[in-house]
Amino acid sequence: MSTTELLDRWRADLESWAIPDEILAAAPESPWVLPRQIFIRRAERHWRTPSSPSYQRAWDALSEPGSVLDIGAGAGAACLPLMARATGLTAVDRDEELLNVLVGKADQLGGQVLAICGRWPDVAGEVAPADIVTCHHVLYNVADLGPFVAALTGHARRLVVVEMTAHHPLTSLNPLWERFHGLGRPEVPTAADVLAVLESLGLEPRHETWSRSGDSDYESFEDLVEVTRRRLCLRPDQAGEVATALRELGAEGEQSAQQLFLGVELVTIWWEGSV
Repeated sequence: MSTTELLDRWRADLESWAIPDEILAAAPESPWVLPRQIFIRRAERHWRTPSSPSYQRAWDALSEPGSVLDIGAGAGAACLPLMARATGLTAVDRDEELLNVLVGKADQLGGQVLAICGRWPDVAGEVAPADIVTCHHVLYNVADLGPFVAALTGHARRLVVVEMTAHHPLTSLNPLWERFHGLGRPEVPTAADVLAVLESLGLEPRHETWSRSGDSDYESFEDLVEVTRRRLCLRPDQAGEVATALRELGAEGEQSAQQLFLGVELVTIWWEGSV
C-alpha cells in the first residue's frame, strides 16, 4: 500500500469515530473534552516516578544534555521528567490553562518552559528545532498525519519519541455505546497503522509495546463514571446507569478503571530526526 493510501486510510478510520448528529445534538456536554484534572494528575504521577519506556528512550537520548520540544504537552507528563537533562524546554499545546499548569510546575522544579499555545503543525514555524521531540497520546487526534509527522521529524536533531495506546483509547467503551445507543463503534486505527505510515515515509521507526501500570488518572470511581457519561453523550440523571454498566465490566477497582478507559497496552515509537 502506498503512503497516500495509508494516510487516506488513517484519516478515514479516524473519521469513522464521528458521533451521529442526533446523538451529539442531544448531548448535554461535549463528549470530546476531558476534565483538565485528568491531565494534571497524569503529569504529577510521571514527574514524581518516571519509569516508562517512552521516558527512558528520551532520557537516554539526553545522556548528553540537550533541548526538548514537547508537542501536545498538556500539563507536562512527557517533558517534566526530562528537565534534569534538558538545556531548554519548549511546550506546545492548544490548551492555555494546561500550559500554565506546566509552566508553574516547571518553576517549582527549578526550570523554565517556553510555552506556545496553538495547534501543531500550524505553529511549527514559530518553534525552533530541539534535540529531542516528544509527543504523547496525540496521534489519535490527528487526521492529517503526514504533515504532522513531517513537522515532528523536521524539528528533531536527535530523536522523536511518540507514545500512544496500541488501539484507539475509546475502543474499550464500544460495549457501552452498544448498550446505551445500540450503536456499533470502530476498532481502528491502531498504532500498527502509524508504524506502517512511518515506514512508508522511510523513517525507519522502532517500537516497544508495554503495559500500563495500575495507577489511575481518576481520583475516584465517581470521576470515571462522570467522564464515561460525558463520553457516551448521556444525561446527568443517567450516571447511576453508567455506574452499573461500568461495574458489570469490572471497572470499579482503580487498576481496572484505568485499563478499561485508557487501554492496557501502550506503544513507544521512536525514530531519528532530520535537522
